[in-house]
Amino acid sequence: MYVIIAGAGKVGWNLARELIDKDREVTLIERNHDRFRVVEQELEHVVQYGDATELWVLERAGIQRADLVIAVTGDDEDNILICQVAKEKYGVQRIVARVNNPRNHQHFKMLGIQPAVSATQLIMRLIEHEVPEHGLVQLLALEEEHLEIIELEVIEGSPAAGKQIEQIQLPKGSLVISVLRSGRGFVPTPSDTVAVGDQVLLILDPGLESQITPLFAPATVAD
Repeated sequence: MYVIIAGAGKVGWNLARELIDKDREVTLIERNHDRFRVVEQELEHVVQYGDATELWVLERAGIQRADLVIAVTGDDEDNILICQVAKEKYGVQRIVARVNNPRNHQHFKMLGIQPAVSATQLIMRLIEHEVPEHGLVQLLALEEEHLEIIELEVIEGSPAAGKQIEQIQLPKGSLVISVLRSGRGFVPTPSDTVAVGDQVLLILDPGLESQITPLFAPATVAD
């Protein structure tokens, strides 16, 4: 696999290190000369000086044969542009973009730049995961596959509490894939019973959350 990374900040530099350790071929592009010189002392020929929004810089890096382009600069507009060029002009099949401002995440989605990773949103999901009051937590959105993975805590008095998996009236397009109980997870069989306090993971078609949440956490919906 040949990977081009645009942006040699902490994220790009560490990504390059990790990929090199996994025996991937990597080119890291950085437009700030001072930063380039610092990173060059460690990565040497792996890092190239230049602006990754310019075609000649990408071509010099060999984007024509790249398997994956990762745009992790500190500028969301640059990350969008780099990924668009990689995907639409050079036919790169896999792209990953960093979202610096979570308010811009929708713009990445509208332009087809997926996956787009926002550190702020990832941290918020971790916070929600640790705060049961939130009820439903979206763990992962698989945009291209049109699927989501969510987590719900089973609340006392909910329709699912005390029932076997096969007895829970889940809407079509949803499936329980894991149950976390007392700190240990397991893949349930249809005959396994869901208990109060369980953390249930489901994979589902987008838009089904409003139908699924009342089955496990009706108090959250009422609030």
